Amino acid sequence: MHDIRAIRENPGAFDAALARRNAAPMSSEILALDEARRAKIQAAETAQSDQKKAAKEVGAAKAKGDETEFERLRALVGDKKSEVAAMQAEAKELDQQLNDLLMTLPNAPLEDVPEGADENDNVEIRHWGTPREFTFQPVEHFDLAGVKPGMDFETAAKLSGSRFVVLSGAVARIHRALAQFMLNTHVDENGLTETWTPVLVREDMMLGTGQLPKFGEDSYQTTNGWWLVPTAEVPLTNIVNGETVEESYLPRRYVAHTQCFRSEAGSAGRDTAGMLRQHQFEKVEMVSITHPEKSLEEHDRMTRCAEGILEKLGLPYRTVVLCTGDMGFGAQKTHDIEVWLPGQNMYREISSVSVCGDFQARRMNARFKPESGGKPEFVHTLNGSGLAVGRALIAVLENGQQEDGSVALPQALHPYLGGKTILGADGKLI
Repeated sequence: MHDIRAIRENPGAFDAALARRNAAPMSSEILALDEARRAKIQAAETAQSDQKKAAKEVGAAKAKGDETEFERLRALVGDKKSEVAAMQAEAKELDQQLNDLLMTLPNAPLEDVPEGADENDNVEIRHWGTPREFTFQPVEHFDLAGVKPGMDFETAAKLSGSRFVVLSGAVARIHRALAQFMLNTHVDENGLTETWTPVLVREDMMLGTGQLPKFGEDSYQTTNGWWLVPTAEVPLTNIVNGETVEESYLPRRYVAHTQCFRSEAGSAGRDTAGMLRQHQFEKVEMVSITHPEKSLEEHDRMTRCAEGILEKLGLPYRTVVLCTGDMGFGAQKTHDIEVWLPGQNMYREISSVSVCGDFQARRMNARFKPESGGKPEFVHTLNGSGLAVGRALIAVLENGQQEDGSVALPQALHPYLGGKTILGADGKLI
């Protein structure tokens, strides 16, 4: 959410930031609402002052026995009371309109974010590993002989419809091993605090991180008003919702492994085969709450945490900076990490790591008390996948595939699989 004071001070800069995100200028509409709201507040305060003054004079008129003046002043007090109530209601309504409008506008990109319209304008900043050269034609994960016994889309469709999967046997164990490996690495090596959170949250939590009000169709809501989380970013970031913490509390670094739920609205016909794009999936999510001066440094640190998981798994990847037209709603800057999938012969996103500045903190009213004194300031928030577990499973299966349909599994997973190193062509661990 944007700072109205900053918009008042430099409306041109605000509109320029929106233009970089291919959005129309909004400062005139915002400032007109803001001016009307402030005028109503001032008028209400003036009327309230007149009401208090007349109320004092009522007593004096009564003491003097001046019934005519007493009745006039008493009527005036009543009129002013009604006038104040009406003006306050109008000011509250204008304030709500202003707040609702600001809540629908995306975050301003940082100056070093590349200009662009879509994913074709993203900029690669590094890559790691060399895609393997196969002596045979690699296939996608769902076509591997060793995978087919443990990856059942037909039963999932019977149970729930399209874009679901039932994992079983060795494939389910590898999937679980990946999540365990990621969590342990982030806790033991990266210093994150493991956290277990609800996957059902209140509506104001979704508002706090920016999924609402604009993107409600992308998520699922229960009949009693809870929302299923699209990612653990929502509960983890909202831990500081409405809080004012000590500066010494920062940074807070959380990691959680959760089920995630997305309607995939607008993705009809995209990635319908296999596990790449599902309504229900698992992620290991990282969230950091930081001091404003440390958030960009934290962004790079979190990116390295996610990249490190892929390196330990031996999976080639590239890291790109998203352009202004491809960034998420709440991000100031985003690094996407794309893993190599030989079955598709292309890199595909497996993690997005975003710094949001104080955008979410303003929506949540999350602040910290500076150690040097002074007024509380808004914290900065960051989030990133560390990693998407299903997509990591796809990458492990496709990159390790053998000609007979078996899969050589990464060494990092061997301890989590009881020392087993291969998913055999018959679907069993060896």
